[in-house]
Amino acid sequence: MATNTRPLVSVKALEGDMATDAAGLALAEVFRAPIRPDIVRFAHRLLSCNKRQPYAVSPKAGHQTSAESWGTGRAVSRIPRVPGGGTHRAGQGAFGNMCRGGRMFAPTKVWRKWHRRVNVQLRRVAVTSALAATAVPALVLARGHRIETVPEMPLVISDSAESIEKTSQAIKILKQIGAYADAEKAKDSVGIRAGKGKMRNRRYVNRKGPLVVYGTEGSKIVKAFRNLPGVDVANVERLNLLDLAPGGHLGRFVIWTESAFKKLEEVYGTFDVPSLKKKGFVLPRSKMSNADLGRIINSDEVQSVVKPINKEIKLREKRRNPLKNAAAVLKLNPYFGTARKMATLAEAARVKARKEKIASKRTKLSPEEAAKVKAAGKAWYKTMISDSDYTEFDVFSKWLGVSQ
Repeated sequence: MATNTRPLVSVKALEGDMATDAAGLALAEVFRAPIRPDIVRFAHRLLSCNKRQPYAVSPKAGHQTSAESWGTGRAVSRIPRVPGGGTHRAGQGAFGNMCRGGRMFAPTKVWRKWHRRVNVQLRRVAVTSALAATAVPALVLARGHRIETVPEMPLVISDSAESIEKTSQAIKILKQIGAYADAEKAKDSVGIRAGKGKMRNRRYVNRKGPLVVYGTEGSKIVKAFRNLPGVDVANVERLNLLDLAPGGHLGRFVIWTESAFKKLEEVYGTFDVPSLKKKGFVLPRSKMSNADLGRIINSDEVQSVVKPINKEIKLREKRRNPLKNAAAVLKLNPYFGTARKMATLAEAARVKARKEKIASKRTKLSPEEAAKVKAAGKAWYKTMISDSDYTEFDVFSKWLGVSQ
């Protein structure tokens, strides 16, 4: 993702400051670090688990009765039942998760794995990505901050702001730098939480406003801004991903003091020099110096060496099985067609010869001979009937069709 590449950042003078002709501050290299929303979301999801408070149902819940099963033979289920009589509770099922007043299924335990360990390098890369995103106005606007009247991003104010300790002075500074609209948005969004969190010391919710980052340890600026809803204050040496990217969303509106902005390279280092505060940490580099891939491909340097577009479309001929396809086997064996035709002719000749042979063996009788054969058959039939042992049975004679 694109990052900010402005070389200088001007320092916004506050009311009452002595006029200076400062040329501005050099933009820290941490603002040119690659913006990785995937790493930020992953690290934020894990880190946000670490402030959860363990909860569980009471170990005795659902078991505070001396219920026992009635056993078999009483036409009721074998679930434990409350003893006694004279009340609706007596005889009711108990203990089971399906019973009214029973325990829950798989009761929650306080030894659940609540916290997550996140690698130090992963946390640092996520913080640098979130820092780089705070300098991109498009990402800050997309997150919902009201920065239409802010002169520039990143916004740096003079160190005189670190000496204030009144909330009224803090509001005055926010109005001078055009950031009060964002603080007003956070203040107007204060509402009552939906759900049971209202009963658990989390009654009110509100949107996030600007994050004020100071550089001097023990500064009074913390007291000045702490009473403004949605406005957070942090030390530049203890920047937190949960503050820089609330909800895992990049683009928090950050207001820097001059001393904090100057300490960024000391805290996070550069692309070549390791950090002085974080052992062995060097800013991650972008894989591509120019992420506009379409512009790179269409540039004259690339187009001059690439191959021209091949407009000839060559369709690959479908492979055919020679065992099943005659055209394919003809390519492999041109004699296949002749052999097949000869085999067909030879088979036809064999069939014709067989039919002629069978026809020659079948002699046809003359009409006179055929009449003799038929007469001989009828005579034999009559003889069979006369010699039969069942001639005395009329039913049998009628069935044969012969009249005695």
